[in-house]
Amino acid sequence: MRGWLRQAAGGLPRQFWFLWTGTLINRLGSFVVLFLSIYLTGERHLSQSQAGLVLGLYGVGGAVGTMTGGVLADRWGRRPTMLTAQFGAAALMLTLGFADSYPRILVVTALLGVFTEGVRPAFSAMMVDVVPERDRVRAYSLNYWAVNLGFALAAIAAGLAAQADFLLLFVVDAATTVATATITLIFLTESRPAHRPIAGGAPRGGMLTVLTDRVFLAYWVVNLLVVLVIMQHMSTLPLAMLADGFSAATYGWVIAVNGIMIVSGQLFVPRLLDGHRAHRVLAIGAVIIGAGFGLVAVAHSAWMYAVTVVIWTLGEMIQSPSNAATVADLSPAALRGRYQGLTSLSWSIGSALAPILGGLVLQGFGSATLWVGCFGLCALAAAGHLLAGPARERRAALRRAEEDALLNTAGTTAAPAPAS
Repeated sequence: MRGWLRQAAGGLPRQFWFLWTGTLINRLGSFVVLFLSIYLTGERHLSQSQAGLVLGLYGVGGAVGTMTGGVLADRWGRRPTMLTAQFGAAALMLTLGFADSYPRILVVTALLGVFTEGVRPAFSAMMVDVVPERDRVRAYSLNYWAVNLGFALAAIAAGLAAQADFLLLFVVDAATTVATATITLIFLTESRPAHRPIAGGAPRGGMLTVLTDRVFLAYWVVNLLVVLVIMQHMSTLPLAMLADGFSAATYGWVIAVNGIMIVSGQLFVPRLLDGHRAHRVLAIGAVIIGAGFGLVAVAHSAWMYAVTVVIWTLGEMIQSPSNAATVADLSPAALRGRYQGLTSLSWSIGSALAPILGGLVLQGFGSATLWVGCFGLCALAAAGHLLAGPARERRAALRRAEEDALLNTAGTTAAPAPAS
């Protein structure tokens, strides 16, 4: 057991563990977004359509935040971007808890989305900066585990807090965000390459470089296909279960299988993936995810629905660290924030489109078509990963060569002149 733990978590940089701790604390207090629709309709007496608009504006703000945060992480720095976003999110969280008019709630929620999501690109870029390439899959698995553990515990705690006082949700959420920001302030140092001796000046090309990077954009599109499928678990999957006569409580314990599996098994994933090429892992993961959602077409009992969750969760578990490592491999050091921001945007877009497209297919063509179509999208994504794999590996090799060249240049520049 000790040897396995050392293999799973040993040898990672100190700064990574501060990032990891901040992730866990922040996720433990991520209450508000989970219960926002209930709060808006129950406590603020808004209509369902009004609450939907509020949540939609949070998503729009999040999309703006990921792109803005990515640019600032490269230009301004990871640490100042994270501090601004974290302290700003905490202040806005408290403001939203006291906002009592619909226009004010709309404005504050949109800004909250900007600041809450704006930290993600800087956080991800800093993790790439501080973790060596050979350890990134392990690091991403550990961080993914912390995210899901914190989320699972937050859901339970939020339910208890909401019974006492909804304002408590906002206060605790803001407090954990401040705690995370304090870790950033005290323990994290700036990691942006421009602050290192190896840096070759300011980033060149900016966002235009990212948007014209065909290798990365091909990955982005393929990843979006999988996101559209995965996000069905929050939209059309509960509708399918309700149509089969199951209660919301049954859906709750069925979907809880996802979190239980990730928390109990994610730390074993790096050993499973060790030595395998990333694009093949991603292709296999996409097929497994597609198979899980495709089998919903023949699921008509609670245990069968639970089995489908088990299957697609396995695919999600092996895909997540490989996805993060792929983005890191494709990103030039000076533009990591922008690449991470655009990657986060794919999740924002997928989260917005998934319920719309899934609902249209479910209503217009039926349940079987939707779930078979999910498998088809994942099969297409798997083919995309396999076809793009060689190009990604060439690009990753180029990025490594660029980093080595900068390191060698820095070493030569910093070396003392020989005595005459």
